[in-house]
Amino acid sequence: MQTFKLRDLSMRAEELTRNVEAGKLSVVTQDGQPIFIVVPFDEILVREGINVALAIKLFDEETISLGKAARLAGMGVVEFMDCLAALHIPVARPLSGELEEELENFG
Repeated sequence: MQTFKLRDLSMRAEELTRNVEAGKLSVVTQDGQPIFIVVPFDEILVREGINVALAIKLFDEETISLGKAARLAGMGVVEFMDCLAALHIPVARPLSGELEEELENFG
């Protein structure tokens, strides 16, 4: 998630637009404090509403945990995981080499 200062927004409007077109969230700040979040207008937002769309984006960008995202979406963890699965968004995200290490330790 990228941060933009309100006073610089007019000079960085193209950059903000590129972020939105890429499906990324952005935060706009004033005096170092967040004042609003720019959420891409997409099918998820239209179909599910702002809370679910924001929860999905924040989780997918690894900004918040699965539990916090589920609460933000107003769902239980299992229901939110089902929502993510329907969108082909992985819940488990092992670091590079982590899965191989786990498999070696398992056997």
